[in-house]
Amino acid sequence: MFEKVLLAVDGSDHALHAAGVAADLARTLNATEFRIVVAYDFIPSYLGEPNMQFAIDARMKAAKSILESAVDAVGKLPCEIHTEFIEGSAAEAILEVAVTRESNLIVMGSRGLGTLAGLVLGSTSQKVVAHAPCPVLIVR
Repeated sequence: MFEKVLLAVDGSDHALHAAGVAADLARTLNATEFRIVVAYDFIPSYLGEPNMQFAIDARMKAAKSILESAVDAVGKLPCEIHTEFIEGSAAEAILEVAVTRESNLIVMGSRGLGTLAGLVLGSTSQKVVAHAPCPVLIVR
C-alpha cells in the first residue's frame, strides 16, 4: 500500500524524529522507494553578483547538511533511497514532488523551522495535509 514513501525534512528536531519513524515504516511495509526532500526558499534576484552566488552557496550548504542529518537518521533501508533539493515554498515543493513521483505516503514533522507558527501544526504541515494527493503522517 505504501510502496513509495516521501520524507520531507527541514533540519528541525521534529523532522529528524519523523525521519526515524518514516524509515521504520518503510522497513515494516516493505517500501520499494524512499525519497528525502529538502526544500529551501527562493533566492531573490535583486541581490546581484557576487551576493547572489554567496546566498546560493550558503543555501546549498545548509540543504546538504540537513540532508546528511536525515540520511543518518534514516539509516539503512532495503529499498532505493532518492534525494531531492527543491527551491521554493516548502509546502508547494513537497506537494509537487508527491504528485510528480507518485508518492503513496508523505511523512513530515509536526513543526519545522518556519517563522510562522500555527496553533497545533506548523504552517507547512497544515498546507501539506490540506492539499496532499496521498495520506500524510505528521510526526511529533
